[in-house]
Amino acid sequence: MLSAASAGASSPPPSATARSARAPLACFLAAAFYAGILATPAAALSVPAFTLTEVAPGVFVHSGKQLALDAPGHDDIANIGFVAGKRCVAVIDTGGSVRVGRRLRSAIAQRTPLPICYVINTHVHVDHLLGNAAFRDSAAKFVGHAQLGDALIRSRDVFLKDYAADLDAPPSAAQIIGPQLSVAVGSDLELDLGDRRLTLHAWPKAHTDCDLSVYDRVSGTLWSGDLLFVARTPALDGSLKGWLSVIDVLAGMHVTRVVPGHGPVRADLPAALAPERRYLEDLLTGVRAQIAKGNPMQTAIKEVDPPEKTTWLLWDATHPRNVARAYQELEWE
Repeated sequence: MLSAASAGASSPPPSATARSARAPLACFLAAAFYAGILATPAAALSVPAFTLTEVAPGVFVHSGKQLALDAPGHDDIANIGFVAGKRCVAVIDTGGSVRVGRRLRSAIAQRTPLPICYVINTHVHVDHLLGNAAFRDSAAKFVGHAQLGDALIRSRDVFLKDYAADLDAPPSAAQIIGPQLSVAVGSDLELDLGDRRLTLHAWPKAHTDCDLSVYDRVSGTLWSGDLLFVARTPALDGSLKGWLSVIDVLAGMHVTRVVPGHGPVRADLPAALAPERRYLEDLLTGVRAQIAKGNPMQTAIKEVDPPEKTTWLLWDATHPRNVARAYQELEWE
């Protein structure tokens, strides 16, 4: 368990002493998010078929497995895919390993002869972008949030240490590829695939500090990245209050379908967001109550127990870390 003395803050603490005392928490949270027993080498595993579902004309989704980050197969847990225009293809997230990225690239080539012009990353987490290296010898431009480059620099050592088996040997920083084209916070970027335009929006700090959504006007499909989790417990790595604010905006969007970062595609965006919103609101209320009582973080981790926990997958692996992250943010309100 974490001690109160090791808690960190997302806003500046009142003193240098407090800042020093809380520094270990940031390291713990980063390590906790990414750490885990790496998967058995691919050669020792049977490789299932790589499936792509055409959820709308020209919109293809590969559904990730609902597995923990420390489970065999952890490199294939995110929803990834591509959108094809008349001129070229945009890839949206590349998976959690170079192996998965190569399988995606091969599957795209089997579906269309069009070139890949863009590789878009929705945020920094390893399960969404470690496959980028599979596309580095293509003519594609890598695209992401304006904060993604800095987030990758902060995450690089963890990627190379804990996810070395998911990179080509020998693992190298050159395989961790950041954006060549970036979208400023609060701004949109239009990408033309040929009679098909994608609108990329860079959100304020929410699930992470570099969340990007992708909207395909032709099909009305929104790729939300991890701003939306369906069935899998939402993982907080940015700002709890910021995430709730972003959900309010997303819920007002008129889309035909949404591809979440994890879980099945949904047609009703507000309904898909509702369970996540309830969970995050319960997390906010619960952590604030613990802070108001003067309880330390380790007590909050035990006591904040939202009523809908049985409806979420991977609860025990994710919820305690969410409480710690929320406590870090809210104790300085």
